[in-house]
Amino acid sequence: MSALVLVPTRELCLQVYGIAQQLVHRFHWIVPGYVMGGENRAKEKARLRKGISILIATPGRLLDHLQHTASFVYSNLRWIVFDEADSILELGFGKAVEDILEHLGSRNGVPSQNKNIGEQIRRQNLLLSATLNEKVNRLAKISLKNPVMIGLDDQKKPSGKSNIMGDNHTSLLSDEEEDEILKKQNGLVEHAVDDFKLPAQLVQRYVKVSCGSRLAVLLTVLKSLFERQVSQKVVVFLSTCDSVDFHHTVLSQLEWSSGPQLDMDKKKKFLSCKVFRLHGNMEQDDRKKSFLGFGSEKSAILVSTDIAARGLDFPKVKYIIQYDSPGEASEYVHRVGRTARIGEKGEALLFLQPIELDYLKDLELHGVSLTEYPFQKVLDSFPVNGERPHRRKQISLDMHPWIMSLQRSLEGFVAAEDATKKLARDAFCSWVRAYTAHRGELKKIFMVKKLHLGHVARSFGLKEQPSLVGRSHQVQLKKRKKEQKRERPAKRRKLPSKK
Repeated sequence: MSALVLVPTRELCLQVYGIAQQLVHRFHWIVPGYVMGGENRAKEKARLRKGISILIATPGRLLDHLQHTASFVYSNLRWIVFDEADSILELGFGKAVEDILEHLGSRNGVPSQNKNIGEQIRRQNLLLSATLNEKVNRLAKISLKNPVMIGLDDQKKPSGKSNIMGDNHTSLLSDEEEDEILKKQNGLVEHAVDDFKLPAQLVQRYVKVSCGSRLAVLLTVLKSLFERQVSQKVVVFLSTCDSVDFHHTVLSQLEWSSGPQLDMDKKKKFLSCKVFRLHGNMEQDDRKKSFLGFGSEKSAILVSTDIAARGLDFPKVKYIIQYDSPGEASEYVHRVGRTARIGEKGEALLFLQPIELDYLKDLELHGVSLTEYPFQKVLDSFPVNGERPHRRKQISLDMHPWIMSLQRSLEGFVAAEDATKKLARDAFCSWVRAYTAHRGELKKIFMVKKLHLGHVARSFGLKEQPSLVGRSHQVQLKKRKKEQKRERPAKRRKLPSKK
């Protein structure tokens, strides 16, 4: 193995592997390969035994092979690349990365576990990161010597990834001089992360929606986009895996008729395009199919958690919808970065409730400004009872006939099957938990106490109040406690008496 590329997610692993195949297809002696969680370990072991020139890997599976695959030869390793290093650390792979560096003999200040590694071959490490923070700086300190920063300076703001390159085995600087370099880099980082430079061709908007009408508005926006242009791809970001499963079911299966009588014969799919889902709790085969399927389609919707927000390059994505708020400004930037790539045009839409509008001020502090989406104009273009009136009085969004009709259809769809209703309940509970997880100053903007949980339940197509949703979980907990109490006396009876 000559080169190692470490990536945070399985999808990014597949993407980098695909690019590597394209780059080296004329050089048959250079063999790319990958190892990642969810794949057959025995098949990976066989590929490693045959020999791989460029290995793309996720941290957990790579560490597993380093520890347990005797045929894994890495004594000729010359390059180590940490792609999306900040994301690797955010996902909790910090300890795994340190162990990997120790096995490879590339950790500063720690003796190599294999004395033959790195003595004859000069090695270079590269650390690539869209955002730099204390954790990334610490990784740079333990993995790089005499590092050179590329992509940041005192005058330019970051417009993409920052690269830190270092020679791992030769250093002309003392420890004090290296610390001084890192301090200067930290100062650069603190100055640089204040503002984010986004592509000029990216149109950024927000839509103010009351909580109870969020799902109906999302469906309306999507329908408007695909009526305006049939062939396009849209990514919808959600906060939790359960929420992705529920919304994928709604977007892909909802049928309805806008006529005065909801005749079954007249019903058709609300959205005619293909809908894919992607999150970390899916089976590996399903994740792979979704990732590759959405990339190859000309017209499709991807409903995803933030697993798709980092590094993935889906071709021809025209629209990004942040249905659930991203949290920190850097998360917002990562999400909208899936569109308007390499000079292409793109649009981004952020959903906000009236109580969350202060989030716009937080984005402005980082140089990101949004304009309001003309949703009322979009809404008035849809027929009510099969007709499009030329003039319509200005009424509230929640009371608009189109929104009310769509909301009734959603509630009927959710209530029709127990499986869909369970998906909605699980999504509701996980969404509330995720809403409470905002950190720092954002807690003052996203406050659960300000939410009307009845309206939150309505946004998941649930007719019952949250207390009923919560009560079902409480009943299950009470049943479990009763069963545990019954089991305890039975166990005590079985215990032998002491003599």
